[in-house]
Amino acid sequence: MNVGLWIVQGLLALLFLLAGGMKLFAFDRYKTMAERRSPDRGLGLSRSVTAFIGISELAGGVGLVLPQATGTAPWLTPLAALGLAVIMVLAAIYHRRRGEPMAVTIGLFVLAFAVAIGRSI
Repeated sequence: MNVGLWIVQGLLALLFLLAGGMKLFAFDRYKTMAERRSPDRGLGLSRSVTAFIGISELAGGVGLVLPQATGTAPWLTPLAALGLAVIMVLAAIYHRRRGEPMAVTIGLFVLAFAVAIGRSI
């Protein structure tokens, strides 16, 4: 089970670091992608809100791996996973209101929640 958790943590960390980095450091490209996906609605979020989400995803991605890997405050890992699960709940609400697919968002929620439970036991 430990190896499986590490694999899921690594994949989630990579995904959230990439997604958060894009939101924080490549906002214009991220906005263009959102506008292509929903031309009539655009992104629907301000740059500052998008930056906050990006920072949260970056912090969560780092928190999924670093505390557990270094043995320094490993209790932070399940908290980071739980925080990312909350972000995915909010993302699902956002996508639902826009009529967009939510399968990936729900999948990421399930994986983050599984890490939160698996690392807190």
